[in-house]
Amino acid sequence: MRSSLLFGLLPLAHAVRVIQSNDDGWAEINVRTFFNSLAGAGHDVVLSGPAENQSGRSSLDAPPTTVDSDGCQFQSCPGGSPPTGANASDPRLNYVNSFPVTSIKTGIDTTGPNIFNGGGKPEIALTGPNVGSNLDIQVPFSGTVGAAVFAAHDRKIPALAFSGASGEPTAFNQPAPLYSKVYADLALNVTSTIIASGTPYLPNDVWLNINFPKVSDSKCSKASDFKFVLSRINLGIFSAKDTLWCGTDRLPMERTVINSGCFASISPGDAADKTTVDAARQKQVLDKLKPILSCLP
Repeated sequence: MRSSLLFGLLPLAHAVRVIQSNDDGWAEINVRTFFNSLAGAGHDVVLSGPAENQSGRSSLDAPPTTVDSDGCQFQSCPGGSPPTGANASDPRLNYVNSFPVTSIKTGIDTTGPNIFNGGGKPEIALTGPNVGSNLDIQVPFSGTVGAAVFAAHDRKIPALAFSGASGEPTAFNQPAPLYSKVYADLALNVTSTIIASGTPYLPNDVWLNINFPKVSDSKCSKASDFKFVLSRINLGIFSAKDTLWCGTDRLPMERTVINSGCFASISPGDAADKTTVDAARQKQVLDKLKPILSCLP
């Protein structure tokens, strides 16, 4: 039985139009496992990811080009394929031979509306789970973050970026590792909570940076082992106060959270500059996520 069925914390949420992307490539196992979880939950989901691993490409954007002679990553498309394309057996799985921002932009503007039931633009954008964490100083360079920030800032679509500390790039057609399944369950839980909170899902120009700690057979081995903690992206020694939560007006740093055990960090970010958002919008996010939030011990 899948761990999500045992989690018991997933809130009820209606199905929505989801655009999904990442920076590790459209054929990486994490993004495909999460895609399957979203589709299994009834969401109208379209994946539009880079044809190749584009980690660390931040917010770069360029027109897609014809695929090189060696094909897409993990031989997921043949050499010489068009600049954009879809899986032959599932048109909801799409590649864009360019950067993560270009990939999600193509999905938002073109691929998604052409595929979604009834048309229309995506209602929420989800990127990742990234292979590896995206914490504090890593955030500005992450393509997974860059794609989410583009959706939130340039297209005004609420966006969540997920990253996990475990794993290495793995092909879509390999057995899903334990960490991929756990991260997909956790990401679905956060997504469902945001959707269940009602529209607008996030404040204007806000995205969420969500980081999961390592998963192992002996520790943090299933979604129900984890707790979510509201956090901040960048060090706030000289910044304005955060929203009041867990008895303090200073939220913990993301790295502190995921180094504390089976705790996942959720940081509301400003899509204009990828830094921690102001206290007023932190409070709006806090109110939406309260059903799943905990405090560090």
